Amino acid sequence: MMTPEEMEEKKKMVLSMCVCSSCPSWVACDEKGGFCFPTIGKSKCITEEKGCICKNCPVYEKMDLKHMYFCTKGSEKEQAGM
Repeated sequence: MMTPEEMEEKKKMVLSMCVCSSCPSWVACDEKGGFCFPTIGKSKCITEEKGCICKNCPVYEKMDLKHMYFCTKGSEKEQAGM
């Protein structure tokens, strides 16, 4: 279990490495990406899956993620039913 401070640091790391804005499914709005991270969760703007680049994101490998389409399906934890 991470402390709130550790969660915030991890979130900053995720956002700094995030490639969501390069995705074919990306919709420009006031979001920054990082949808794989549990405290961010799915997009409120992206509703249509037009392709996925999650597996090409450095966060995907660094955090050992398994799922895709975090923008529409939720974080790794949500998709894993946790």
